[in-house]
Amino acid sequence: MGCFRVADTDRAVSLKDTAHAAHVPSRLPEGLKTRLHKVASFSPEIPNFPDGSHVCEVEIDPETGITRVLRYVVVDDVGTVINKLTLEGQIHGGVTQGIGQAFTEHLVYDERSGQLLTGSLMDYGLRRPDEVPSFEMDENPVQTKTNPLGVKGAGDAGNVGALAAIMNSVVDALSPLGIAHIDMPATPEKVWRAIRAAATLVRPA
Repeated sequence: MGCFRVADTDRAVSLKDTAHAAHVPSRLPEGLKTRLHKVASFSPEIPNFPDGSHVCEVEIDPETGITRVLRYVVVDDVGTVINKLTLEGQIHGGVTQGIGQAFTEHLVYDERSGQLLTGSLMDYGLRRPDEVPSFEMDENPVQTKTNPLGVKGAGDAGNVGALAAIMNSVVDALSPLGIAHIDMPATPEKVWRAIRAAATLVRPA
């Protein structure tokens, strides 16, 4: 561990002892505040953005409109990975949030009064653990030159990629029926109605 040393002498004090002394007022010179304080800020001149690839496989029950995520693979580039465990937690949480937004989360307001109708978790649908798959995740880190650490953002990466990947998978699964678009959230009722509507347009040969 490092230490502070008086030049040309054998007098030295370790960094650990210095930090400990900083919390004992009686050991400090008069007027010197206790504890060690350091404040710094960094503002990059050029912003950077993470990138990645999300692939989702879904299965839709045509009788109920219920959609299950069978497999989810994500490869992200967030620059230098400082803490792999924390990064994976952020990506997992973001993708789970994306699954919720894609399938159940919806703010509903009364058309006349503007009153929020989904103001509690009794009405606002969140994902449950049994509705979320095990994610397959990998990193492809490319350091950015916009900051000394070479890091990019990771907090919203999972959510941003998940919305497009999931909804594209839902539309792809429904495309044989002629369905080319469906708005979020793709609730079972909405998917079921889209399937029923598409079926009525199919005329026998």
